[in-house]
Amino acid sequence: MFRLEGQDRVHAGRLAVIWVILSVIGIVAALQIHYPPYDNSVQGADQSKTMALMTVLAVPIFIGVVLMLVYSAIFFRRRGLELVDGPPMLGNTPVQVAWIGISAVVVLFLAVVGITTLASSSAAQAVGAAGRAIGQSGETGSSTAGGQGPELQVQVVAQQWYFTYRYADYGGVETTHLYLPLNRPVELHVTSLDIIHSFWAYQLGVKADANPGVDNVFHVTPDKLGGFQVRCAELCGIWHGHMADSDGRVVSQSDFDAWIAQQQKDEADIQKALPSYAPYYFPEPLTKGS
Repeated sequence: MFRLEGQDRVHAGRLAVIWVILSVIGIVAALQIHYPPYDNSVQGADQSKTMALMTVLAVPIFIGVVLMLVYSAIFFRRRGLELVDGPPMLGNTPVQVAWIGISAVVVLFLAVVGITTLASSSAAQAVGAAGRAIGQSGETGSSTAGGQGPELQVQVVAQQWYFTYRYADYGGVETTHLYLPLNRPVELHVTSLDIIHSFWAYQLGVKADANPGVDNVFHVTPDKLGGFQVRCAELCGIWHGHMADSDGRVVSQSDFDAWIAQQQKDEADIQKALPSYAPYYFPEPLTKGS
């Protein structure tokens, strides 16, 4: 069995001290980073926390690997012309036990975090479903105090080369800019009328494929007032670079009510000259040969 003796113990101790110091510095630095997609929504904040956690766990491993390479290149490089093999190593039980044990703890910890996150997401979707049931029983489209209320339904319809947003809870009024009320859960139904697009509201932490014949459902709860951008993140043709909406807004519930009322009024004027369309758009799945 391989054992550290003499100069080897000096090198091992030196490596351990340097690794600990650099790991602490690296973890502290990693915790200072403001990770995307930031915290403009509950989901975005969760994604930022997950990225921070993964970075903190990865920093000591990355530093350990790089440190070993650099240290070996400095202290164990061949100094003469003669090529001599190093002494054979047959294993080190404490190191092997520590490696397997630490790896198992990290994997189990991440598994618990993942299961907890999935459970909380399922609970949030259940709450949203209950909110929709309440809304459908008589409160759909009504103003809700403090921005709280049943989950808002928004159809995101992609096409070459722009997005439109249909508010099913408000008679199906459709706009070219996405406005969302503060602190109100939103259920986004993302689809496409022609080819594959990708709905990417970066600041909100939402990125959903927009496929023809597919109703792709995502949930988001904006928790900060202000603007956000929407872009297509899938190469979709010659004007792909222009398929963006820089006027997305998160507003208070009262401002949202005033805005949606104005949109309904404008659409009522338009419908005097054009035929109306369904308040809901849920695409039928495409079948082969159709």
